[in-house]
Amino acid sequence: MSEKVKNETDAVDAIMAQWQREKPEFDLTAMEVLGRLKRASAMLSPKIEKVFLEFGLNQPEFDVLATLRRSGAPYCLAPTELFSTLMVTSGTMTNRMAQLEKKGLIERVPNPDDARSKLVKLSDKGFELIEAILPHHVQNGLSLIAGVDGGSLSDLNQSLKDLLTALGTSEAE
Repeated sequence: MSEKVKNETDAVDAIMAQWQREKPEFDLTAMEVLGRLKRASAMLSPKIEKVFLEFGLNQPEFDVLATLRRSGAPYCLAPTELFSTLMVTSGTMTNRMAQLEKKGLIERVPNPDDARSKLVKLSDKGFELIEAILPHHVQNGLSLIAGVDGGSLSDLNQSLKDLLTALGTSEAE
């Protein structure tokens, strides 16, 4: 990355300058970092979801299919594993599963360990769809971070991992 790009100001710099002028006694470190995280998330979300929309899915639906796919054969999890991994409520998960089941992308199958419950499994159609999307999703992600040099990406990744650890997140996602 060029020095020019590293020294450019952004909208958060302007906001911080205003707060420093108005409330110089505040430590604005958190506001600055969290503001950039929030802006980055808001800017990335539509660019990431664009790929899913091209395949008839939204981000939450993709997340369910991807979670099932990365779980390995037989691509089947208990609903509680799904909603805890995806950090959503059971009600939200029920709605997502209903939509995906309606599209024929998942199936509910008997749980061999508990006759009272069902497992969520990728259907053949769901498996084919997630396999078709994944190369596009991976390439899209690489394109989105292409403007940042490898060392900065490594530092950013470690810093975000440290932040998540400090916030108490320990899921291996």
